[in-house]
Amino acid sequence: MTFLLFFLLVLSESRADSFDEAYSDLEHYRTIYISENGPRLSVDTAQPKVISQRGGNATLQCTFNRDPSSPPNPKLRIKWTKLTSDYLKEIDVFVAMGFHKKSYGRFHGRVHLQDAGKNDASLVITDITLEDYGKYKCEIIDGLEDDIAVVSLDLQGIVFPHSPRLGRYNLNFADAEKACRDQDAIVASFDQLYDAWRDGLDWCNAGWLSDGSVQYPITKPREPCGGKNTIPGVRNYGMRDKQKERYDVFCFTSNYKGRFYYLIHPFKLTYDEAVRACQKDGAQIAKVGQMYAAWKLLGYDRCDAGWLADGSVRYPISRPRRRCSPTEAAVRFSGFPDKKHKLYGVYCYKSDN
Repeated sequence: MTFLLFFLLVLSESRADSFDEAYSDLEHYRTIYISENGPRLSVDTAQPKVISQRGGNATLQCTFNRDPSSPPNPKLRIKWTKLTSDYLKEIDVFVAMGFHKKSYGRFHGRVHLQDAGKNDASLVITDITLEDYGKYKCEIIDGLEDDIAVVSLDLQGIVFPHSPRLGRYNLNFADAEKACRDQDAIVASFDQLYDAWRDGLDWCNAGWLSDGSVQYPITKPREPCGGKNTIPGVRNYGMRDKQKERYDVFCFTSNYKGRFYYLIHPFKLTYDEAVRACQKDGAQIAKVGQMYAAWKLLGYDRCDAGWLADGSVRYPISRPRRRCSPTEAAVRFSGFPDKKHKLYGVYCYKSDN
């Protein structure tokens, strides 16, 4: 018995050596998968990124191909979900199985299938909101087979830095979300901030982004902003404690349905008088995000400093000129003056609704 075991062991080692010699070019950690048949289901998107704007519509392309030999499946399911910034949770958007269709949450009544053909699972989103920005997953479930494709919905708009009246670095993450909402915006994503940096945004105060990280864009390196000998880029503080730590925030806003304007008034106004003056004109005092959107997307230009809803005083310049932002097109910020000062006009916003 002992001799037999010894013989088998030698034979096993000999065959292992022969295998290693024959396949010496293979890495030991490599795994080889062998499939007798190709995939019985595949999902594709012809346009992985779609660009729209708030209030507009968008079609997220998604088509699928089934094995021609497979019988029709009346229970084939089409499911659309929205991915969150950390990819750990998905938000239900729309599900269809045969004649049964359902939309969910804030997407209810705003989404439907394009139905351009029997293998078309494309999703149409109407009356787009700022919160619709992001990545969407198209999943097809055909019995035991399933496959996915991911489509990004981008929005035309603008990123702007925001800090409260209390001063810089006073917002935890929840405060930052509210601050952006109050100014007709949402917390910007890293991709939106990166695009803004490429477009020339330079800001030395660190601010929250939608994924819970804190970053800031620098186009002109200088000593207080990471060092003058560093290269331009988006400086990253990494993921921070959303409850305890406090920073500014980068907000994002897009197109709006309404009219932004400077109210012609015979006198300068206090803040409370400015609020009432807009109301008397059938409008509301404008928000910071509305001024940025009017400036960036519509080229609004006005050299008069005016109150905005957050108590700040600003004015938008699209055509740089002497005494009105001589060196660059920008939304000029005059601070948070005493609300009782009668030194400024007011910007109003009148919604189409």
